[in-house]
Amino acid sequence: MQICLRPFVNNCASSLMEKRKVLITGASKGLGLAIAKRLAAEYTLVLHASRAESFTENIPGANILCADLSDGAQLAEFCKKLKSEHADDLYAVINNAGVTYDRPLLYQPEREIDAMLSINLKAPVMICKTVMKIFIQKKHGVIINMSSCVGESGNAFQSVYAATKAGLVALSKSLAREASAISMDSHIRVLSVAPGFIETGMTASIPETEKQKYLGMIPSNRFGTADDVAETIAFLLSDKASYINGSNIQVNGGLL
Repeated sequence: MQICLRPFVNNCASSLMEKRKVLITGASKGLGLAIAKRLAAEYTLVLHASRAESFTENIPGANILCADLSDGAQLAEFCKKLKSEHADDLYAVINNAGVTYDRPLLYQPEREIDAMLSINLKAPVMICKTVMKIFIQKKHGVIINMSSCVGESGNAFQSVYAATKAGLVALSKSLAREASAISMDSHIRVLSVAPGFIETGMTASIPETEKQKYLGMIPSNRFGTADDVAETIAFLLSDKASYINGSNIQVNGGLL
């Protein structure tokens, strides 16, 4: 599969080019799509998916950058394109792309383990490496890595997935410190966001009995929505959140 780069057709694209630019990986559905819709009016977007045809909704002014993040060669080319095409005006990166295969580790095929490690953890690490080079030079930028509540609590039949999400929290905390250590006068922020039980395609297949069990653990007495997460991301990207750095922001309704 080849890397593809194309803009969505939009008559207002010229005016949008003056806005801050944000990359969102895994942006064709679920949380990524909700975040893209929320940010579209305020930012120029670079949206990632594994295939261009995965995008079924038009996001005004956005560019599409495609790659299978489980493929090392495509990931390397993706990072190269990101740097060559968007370094000048890149403001933020949201590492949202992720995959899970829920089953006991005892029976987990190695191909599923490799896919989760590659997409959920290695890809964000390599993308962070690329954009940190950009942001250190500019002394400004924001990275948000999408973790999960199971990265802290763990969860049966999600051992590898939970491990990758815990890794993103540690990565974010460490990079926030690295940015300051390398350049004390920089304004680079690195955060992770850990959604709880959010109603998306990833949770749609969970049996109703299991959903009710989780609902009983949520003080807000409801499941979260993709819009709840998107609003949090919008705030964290804004200048109003300029003193929030190195933190893991939980969006879980108080899940206990």
